[in-house]
Amino acid sequence: MPVTFVNARIFTGEEILDNHVLTTHQGKITTIVPASEYQASGHETDLQGALLAPAFIDLQIYGGNGEVFSMYPSIASLAGTVAYSRAGGAAWIMPTVATIGPEIMLEAMRAVRAYWQQGGTGVLGLHLEGPFINPAKKGAHLEQYIHSPTQEDINWILDNGRDVVKIITLAPECCDPELVRQLEAAGIVVFAGHSNATYNQAYTAFNNGIHHATHLFNAMSPLESRAPGIVGAIYDHPLVCASIVADGIHVDFASIRISKKMMKERLFLITDAVEENRAGGYIYIREKDRFVSATGVLSGSCLTMTQAVRNCVEKVGIPLEEALRMGSLYPARAIGREQALGRIAVGYDAALVAIHSNWSTTVYC
Repeated sequence: MPVTFVNARIFTGEEILDNHVLTTHQGKITTIVPASEYQASGHETDLQGALLAPAFIDLQIYGGNGEVFSMYPSIASLAGTVAYSRAGGAAWIMPTVATIGPEIMLEAMRAVRAYWQQGGTGVLGLHLEGPFINPAKKGAHLEQYIHSPTQEDINWILDNGRDVVKIITLAPECCDPELVRQLEAAGIVVFAGHSNATYNQAYTAFNNGIHHATHLFNAMSPLESRAPGIVGAIYDHPLVCASIVADGIHVDFASIRISKKMMKERLFLITDAVEENRAGGYIYIREKDRFVSATGVLSGSCLTMTQAVRNCVEKVGIPLEEALRMGSLYPARAIGREQALGRIAVGYDAALVAIHSNWSTTVYC
């Protein structure tokens, strides 16, 4: 049955429409018309003046609702993480596995596949953050699993997860460019991250096809006067997009403001959110508004995508419409899904978020 949303301001991804009505049917947006042209059917959803926007997309999240998918991958942990994300405004996620051994990576691949086979929604695929990273920028990742990829490693990923793995974060200076090209040719989006690359190494990798970077500033060589590092190369290369964690902890809000001025549409939001876990290889301990490892290293956020967007508006000074795009259209663009996600337009997927005056949200999908 069609669902019609009335009494809302509609942000299409480009503009805000007042006095319009939006109808969805079978998972797609079917009509957007002026309210004066709409004939009531009795099946309306009254949003009571809320802002209706494209639902957010989180391309890096480890768990939620008490579930730590990155350590204990399963259909249940995926469902819990999706529920956490939808409560925080995101209809779509890319569940993420940090640097770990092949057993857990394989479990994660199988869990995503089984989740899809059972009709689960909200999961776009799997993000492998590692293990092909630089130990000098490991952050909270486990060093014993870090290594440079071999041809056998790439074959293993493609043989076991070609249909599931959609993003891999790696350190370009530690990886044979030919192996990176094989991943990209298989449809996997390669992000540069946990990298100690020099400016020249990073810029060369960007010229060779890597056009994305993971959590700008965190676990990467910084911008310095005589060593611009990977941060400098990200700023400087016109094709490179980067995710950022807008909690004021991973990155100072002033640094986000500066980066937005430099990068404009090339900067988008992730949560990097995790849940508490006090056993196993990865220990996540909540400290007020963040998570740290057993040794006190920052290892994850408590963000939702709505909170990240709100911080961009209220703490960074980014206009609301642009902050909304940073949480929806730009992540969709990063993974090549901008023709179906990130906008409100006829034919697009009906993944919507209603944002109320107090920043509470309701996801419809």
